[in-house]
Amino acid sequence: MFGWKLHNDGKLEPGAVVAPTERLGWGRTIGLGAQHVVAMFGATFVFPLLMGLNPQLAVMMSGIATLIFLVVINHKVPSYLGSSASFVGVATAIYAGGGNPATLSGALFVVGLTLFMVGLIIHFAGARVIHRALPPVVTGAVVMLIGFNLAPVVAGVYWPQDPWLAFIVMVIVIALSVGLRGFLGRIAIFLSLVIGYVLSWVFDLAFGPMRSTGTDGSVVEKLRVDWSAVQNADWFGLPPVTDLSTWVHEGTDNVVGFHLPQFSLAAIVIALPVVIALIAENTGHVKAVAEMTGENLDPMMGRAIAADGGGSMLATLVGAGPTTTYAENIGVMAATRVYSTAAYVVASIVAIGFGLSPKFGAIISATPGAVLGGICVVLYGMIGLLGAKIWKENRVDFGNPINLIPAAAGIIIGIGDVKLPIGEFTLGGIALGTLVTIVVFHIARLIAPRELREAADGASLIYDAPGIYDTDEENGDDTTR
Repeated sequence: MFGWKLHNDGKLEPGAVVAPTERLGWGRTIGLGAQHVVAMFGATFVFPLLMGLNPQLAVMMSGIATLIFLVVINHKVPSYLGSSASFVGVATAIYAGGGNPATLSGALFVVGLTLFMVGLIIHFAGARVIHRALPPVVTGAVVMLIGFNLAPVVAGVYWPQDPWLAFIVMVIVIALSVGLRGFLGRIAIFLSLVIGYVLSWVFDLAFGPMRSTGTDGSVVEKLRVDWSAVQNADWFGLPPVTDLSTWVHEGTDNVVGFHLPQFSLAAIVIALPVVIALIAENTGHVKAVAEMTGENLDPMMGRAIAADGGGSMLATLVGAGPTTTYAENIGVMAATRVYSTAAYVVASIVAIGFGLSPKFGAIISATPGAVLGGICVVLYGMIGLLGAKIWKENRVDFGNPINLIPAAAGIIIGIGDVKLPIGEFTLGGIALGTLVTIVVFHIARLIAPRELREAADGASLIYDAPGIYDTDEENGDDTTR
């Protein structure tokens, strides 16, 4: 089950690609695993906090869900399952309607169950179902809008905290990624974070605290590196078990621990539309990994989606947030060209350890926002451009309006975080951009002249073209013609 082949006797040659079923020496693999932890930790920690759920519990469950995912997909799709951002708006709507964390968890459990069932259908019906519903123009657009949708996080949250520090860290990321060779070049992102962390401490000593303007217009001074939470945190401990019988929502400060889900039809109806975005996100993730590794991962599509659904079910069953395949870690793989799932196993074990130690979690969460901004401005852009790579490799014709119009509309909605209110629920950003891209594509295909429709159909079947892949899904034989 964990029988990775040692890549090149554990050595990493310049330009070499480490396959998912290979690994480097364990020392280097641990370093790469640490880099994946860095990539996923911020979002996995923050999103549950925004949903009123326990981030320590979410980090621990993300590690468990990732291990299950890797076993289910037989280590062929390197991925980390972290907390999903798609449900932050869902949580707000459910709380506004009188729900509590238990009804939220119940609704998210049903979403995970639905995603699991969709994955099973795709697994047995074949990946061609997804190819028809989500052709390359759609999956490329979804990958692109997922990456570029994260830009406001950098521009509005991380970067403004200390623009010059963020700029310096960005330059460090670029310099190390391009200038270093061998293994050090592959962990350039992790090295940049460590250097940025130390540099932030030096800035505190040299220039004193930062000044920022609060929402009320007051000027607040704070250190770039604040370890007060680290000093107060315990070394070992589990999240508490929470009694929700007296729970009152008071915003994100009222964070709960372990709790069982409760099922409310109203809450479920609010949450279910996000399943479509999750299907597209997972499909885009598998396609992005396939493009990077050069492997045909279509037979794994259903397994990957079902595994993500199963991970979400397990996480929400104990009161953590649902999981999703992480775009941030795609960026790490694109930068390192190391796709070994052994690094993800290491990352999962570290995440579980963080979940059992509030002290280590506090250290990671104390990473200065400007350092994350300098790193993420590069990573998020790389994620978005992977969408363009999918278009290029599949020869998507943007002279055809069937391809051009849906992608154009969906990407702008995703990047601009355009919102559409539906009663108490607001659909926006990645979810709305994904829906528009998919729905508009199929409507355009129905109403377009025959010649345009046939041209678009030819592009969507590029996976069957000579030199790509010939998949016999009944006997599991995948061969390259």
